[in-house]
Amino acid sequence: MDAILQWLNTIFTTFGSAVFVPVMLFVIAIALGTGTKKAFFSALYAGVGLVGFGFVINAYIPLIVPAVQNMVAVTGIQLEIVDIGWQATAVVAYATQAGMLFLGVGLLFQIVLFLVGWTNIFQPGDLWNNYSYMVWGSLIYVATKNMWLALACMLVLNLYSLLFSEILQKRWSKYYGYENCTVIQLHHVGAVPFAIGMNWIFNKLGLSKIRWSPAVIKERLGFLGEPVTLGLILGLVIGLLGNLDKLVTLAAWGNIMTIGISTAAVMAVFPRVAGLFAQAFTAITQAARERSVKSKSGREIYIGVNDAVGYGEPATLISGIILIPIMVLVATIIPGNKVLPLVDLIALPFMVTALVAIMNGNIFKVVVSGTVWFSMGLVVATRYSGLFTSVASQFGVELPSADALVTSFGILTKPIFGGLIFPAFLNESWLWIVVLLVVYFAAWFWLRKNKQQVHDYLERTADGDTPAEA
Repeated sequence: MDAILQWLNTIFTTFGSAVFVPVMLFVIAIALGTGTKKAFFSALYAGVGLVGFGFVINAYIPLIVPAVQNMVAVTGIQLEIVDIGWQATAVVAYATQAGMLFLGVGLLFQIVLFLVGWTNIFQPGDLWNNYSYMVWGSLIYVATKNMWLALACMLVLNLYSLLFSEILQKRWSKYYGYENCTVIQLHHVGAVPFAIGMNWIFNKLGLSKIRWSPAVIKERLGFLGEPVTLGLILGLVIGLLGNLDKLVTLAAWGNIMTIGISTAAVMAVFPRVAGLFAQAFTAITQAARERSVKSKSGREIYIGVNDAVGYGEPATLISGIILIPIMVLVATIIPGNKVLPLVDLIALPFMVTALVAIMNGNIFKVVVSGTVWFSMGLVVATRYSGLFTSVASQFGVELPSADALVTSFGILTKPIFGGLIFPAFLNESWLWIVVLLVVYFAAWFWLRKNKQQVHDYLERTADGDTPAEA
């Protein structure tokens, strides 16, 4: 079994999402009866889009990371737990026995849930991000030496994340413009219940009148409100903050201007790549609808997509960049926090996608909500940093020092998954585990009955209707 799982791991890491996602989409398209030609182009455009996203993001992030890290260094903040980033966390997850087990069992589980109609989301469209389940399961296994408990934890986390994705799916698809697509990553969709609650509070207090969406900003500020101009301004600000200690040097100003232009470039290029990626789903969506009408099942299929597809959307990128200095500052004043956000700060545009969709791109709402959500998450990451450090050190992560503690700001700062579900399995609290399962099944049956009403509510309240009006 280990050999098979290792083979799967090797195959997947060798080819990556740019190959696996097109293969998955080709199979789905053929199964839905699109025809070979349409299936081929659906797969090809998906691969082209993913590679395009990779080109943009992979060129942008290495440029801005040093500035962000220097910004943190210049502040002189001393917090004992260092953020080593989601990339290192993913490597750890794929290296553990629990991670390898979920690589096979989890894939089968996700396919079966889709085929039997338990969910209408085809989750294996983004296999790579299963590492987010794998890392929590790895922590359980190292702490308890109980592989069954670790597997159970990962499967329950998977059930909850799919539930939240089904709540989000229509709103996310409409906002980001990818028909019948949604994000399914555990480390992003966990914010869905919180985002709905915060949006209700904003609407109740009338704060939705503060409309900081890209469209409104563009209308009010003219050319200064254009996404590329906002990208330039925000990039210049981050560049300045990252070079505060060397502003008298020419190299610093070259770096500042480069970051500014590069951020503007992301704003300009990303929508064009997104348009290519969106073409991958046109034929599949049409075929799925035709089949649904013929069978009278009413089932609407959604494809789980990689979180990179939303990174450069204007409200998403702007909100994420604004949150970078805010989270560095907030980390120093949160009671109980010892985590210094660092490597994953640049991942904040990934991390806010659920907030952005539910709040319809209102940057004010997203920034305020994100500050609260990630602040709570820092306390969760602090709590489990010792255990994560133990796991990471066993699987090749080089620690800053022998007694250093590490974590991932992007992956382990999850108030619901890490603060409520994970501890039940870690502490082997069987009563709490039963409660979690009862809550899940109750919520699942309720959503089956009321899904349309839930989606309608999110549409009505996304742009600021008060609860009474909704």
